[in-house]
Amino acid sequence: MPIKKAALKSMRSDRGREARNSSVLNELKTLSKKMESLISAKEREKAKTLLKEVIVKLHKAVAHGIIHKNRASRKIGRLSRKLAKLLTA
Repeated sequence: MPIKKAALKSMRSDRGREARNSSVLNELKTLSKKMESLISAKEREKAKTLLKEVIVKLHKAVAHGIIHKNRASRKIGRLSRKLAKLLTA
């Protein structure tokens, strides 16, 4: 345990940040899995609307510094490609 007050305070704020970050990451993971299942079930319209929601959530996570912008771009690109493949088929 730290002795200084500043270190104790930073531990408290770290716990809060960790809780927020993990909840956002879990939500992103859940949305991505839901998107994958919609694509495999060939539900085009639901997948389109969910993709928009996923993109917004990813950009918000980048803005808050939870994930790196390249990781978000990579996820968006992969999901978009899968959806495009479904739409053309």
